[in-house]
Parts: sequence; structure tokens; C-alpha cells
Amino acid sequence: MALFAQSEESITYTLDECINAAIQNNLNLKSVKLDAMSNDVFFNQSKNALLPNINGSYNLGVANGRNIDPFTNAFVDERLTFSNAGLALDATVFNGFRLMNGWKQAKLNLEAAEMEIQAAKQALILEVTLAYLRVLSEQDLVVLAKARIKTTEDQLARLKTFYDAETGNPAEYHDLQGQLAADLANLAENRNTLKSSILGLNTLVNSDEKIAAAPLNNKLELEKYPYSADEVYAQALNVFPTIKSNELSLASAEKGVSIARSQFTPEISFFAGLNTNFSSAARLFNETGSNIVGTNDYVSVNNQDYQVLSNQMNYSSLEISYRDQFENNLNSSFGIAVTIPILNGFRAKNNVTLQKIRQNEALTAVQQTKLDLKEAIGQSYNAMQSAFERLQLHQDQVNAYRESFRINEIRFNSGVSNSVDYLNSKNNIDNAEINLSNVRYAYTLRAKVLEYYRVGL
Repeated sequence: MALFAQSEESITYTLDECINAAIQNNLNLKSVKLDAMSNDVFFNQSKNALLPNINGSYNLGVANGRNIDPFTNAFVDERLTFSNAGLALDATVFNGFRLMNGWKQAKLNLEAAEMEIQAAKQALILEVTLAYLRVLSEQDLVVLAKARIKTTEDQLARLKTFYDAETGNPAEYHDLQGQLAADLANLAENRNTLKSSILGLNTLVNSDEKIAAAPLNNKLELEKYPYSADEVYAQALNVFPTIKSNELSLASAEKGVSIARSQFTPEISFFAGLNTNFSSAARLFNETGSNIVGTNDYVSVNNQDYQVLSNQMNYSSLEISYRDQFENNLNSSFGIAVTIPILNGFRAKNNVTLQKIRQNEALTAVQQTKLDLKEAIGQSYNAMQSAFERLQLHQDQVNAYRESFRINEIRFNSGVSNSVDYLNSKNNIDNAEINLSNVRYAYTLRAKVLEYYRVGL
């Protein structure tokens, strides 16, 4: 069969080239991959949640008016420059394995997302394969339509000679004219259907180029399908990505129940801190001597009042540097904190109930997917068997009608039979060849679908 191109701008692709292009360009597959990337981020977050929290802080500011001096904790009424720095550590020691189960749940979700990518990829390959086969089927029908037109045109040219010479039956000439119009109409319809099929293929591939299909390198395999429906289903349960994805989602839901139950258990955490501060009001006082000063107190000796004198120490104040204050004011703390859930509005109980519902939903999804898979395989298998049975019958029909047409064509050319018998015989063989072509591709399509379920494509 010759290569087919829809137009001069079309580029002929093989089936493998179409599949590779679709995997690279298909938007639905890209969307599924983006969803999986989100699950990858969630997995990293849950894994990193197992690490302790370590945070540092630092501030520097200016305060005016009456403030508390962070150095002495006394009130001061002056412009004050202050600064604080700290380092805090918080590590969860035990919380009912909530963090560990959260990490395991995120890992299961990531694996399920990867299975969804695989399922979407295989489904896309199947769609492209079926669309490609539809294009090939329509191309075959166009070739058959052209062959019918060629046969009709040859007969019409022969009858035109008699018609122009005003010999023979003119009705037969007009019958052939009508048949040619019908054949041309069928060709136009086949070409339109082919264009629609090519458009569908191009949509799946999502390429900037206009793609046309090339015939398969090998003939369609029309041998009897070697596996039973039960064998296909049994293998599909082990390899079908959607089944695996749903089973992983079920395992994730089971972890969700464990996470919810952990809210009933106490949480134990370890904490530690390191802090220091600075104040511009902080001073260092040094003794510089002393002197005698009078006080407001008096003592009486023999009715004589004497002023009480006091020895007063003298100091000089020095500013303490930023670095020295940070070193001198350094302090640390550490300990263990225990949070015991007593009453939280029954949130923990309700969360466990909700997670159990999600677990049952996931279990139902697994069961429903298996049931749908078994039904789809059974329907495809029955359709494949029916197509295979009809395949030989249509081949026998084509052989019979081909021989009938050969005889009727000879009789018609010899003038023994009329145009009605000839056209009936021609239409019989044309329809039989169309039916044979359709059933060949119908069988191949169903076999491809079964292989998709059994081992993927």
C-alpha cells in the first residue's frame, strides 16, 4: 500500500513516531505529571517534618520615653537602643507515630501518583494506537472507493462508445452514470471520515506539524487471540496501573486512620534555647575613691545636736560594648514538654471516623475498578471473538462475490446480461470488501485493547 498524506504540508509518521510524539506533547499526560510533582513535594515535606525545628532570631531597635531596660529590668526615661538575639530548638520525641505515619502515607501517595502517570501513559498509547488504526482503516476504504470508481469509469467509457454510436441500450449507459455519481459520493464521504480520523490523531499527538499515518510495517496479525478472558483478567490484576494506583491509595487511607488515632496519644517534645541582649542604658561602674558628706540626720549629745556624717563612695560609669553585653548576657534553657489530650471537642474521634470513611471509599474504589476492568475485558473479548468469527465469513463472502462479479462482468461485456445484474454484482463485491476491511481492523483493535489490559503497550 502506498504512503498516504492528507496534504502537501502533512508529514507522514509511523505508529511508533506518533506514540513518542504524543508522550512528549499530550496535554492530559502533562497534567497528570504535574499532579505527581505536587505529591513529590508533599513527600519531601513529610520527610523533612521528622527533623527538629531550629530557628534563630535577632532584632535591633530604638525606644523613646519611659521603657524597661532589658539589661536591668528597671524603668528608664531616656532614648534607649536595644537588641536581642536567640536560638531555639524544638524536636518532637513522640506523638503516637503521627509524623512517621504521615511520611509513610505521603510515600504511598507518591507511588500512587507515579502509577497514575503510568496508567495515563498506557491509556494514551492505546488511544494513539486505536486512532492510528482508524486512520489506516479509513485509508483502505479510500483506496477501495478509488478502485470502484476506476472500474465504473472503465465500463462507462466502454458504454459511451455504444451510446455515441446510438447502439446498445442507452439505459445501461445512464445506469453506469448514476453508479459513477454514487461511487464519487462514497469517495467524498470516505475522504471526509478520513480527515476526521486524522484530526483526532493529530489532537492526541498535539504536534505543531500536520501528521498523516503511514501503513504498518507488518501486516495486521489476524491469527486467533491466544488468551481467554479469564487469563487476560488474571494478568491485568497484577500489572494494570490503575489497579495498583487504587491499591496504593487504599494503603494510604489506612495510614490516614493511624494518623488520626495518634491524636489520642500524648505528645512529648524536647526544647532548648540560647538567648542574649543589649541595652544602650547598661553601664559599668568603677570605684574612684570616697569622701565625707553630711546627711540630714542628727544625734543629740548633752542636749547638743550634731550632724551625722557619711563616707560616700565615688564611681565612674563606662559604656559596655555591644559585643561584651552579648557575651555577658548569654543564657540558655532546655527541657521536655508533654501535651496530654483531655478534651478537644471530640475532634480526634471525628477525624478517626472521617478517615475510616475515606478508607472504605478507597476499598470500594479498588473493588469497583476490578469489577469495571473485568466487565471491560469481557466485552472486548466477546467483540474480538465475534470479529474473528465474522472475519472468515466475510473473506468467504468476498471470494464468492468476486467470482460472481467476474462472471457477470464477462456476461455484461458480452451483452448477455443487463446493467442491473452487473451493478448488483458490483455493489455486492464492493460492500463485501468494505465489510472485510472493517472487520479486519475491528479484530485488530479489540486484540490491541486486550493486550493493553493484559501487559500494557
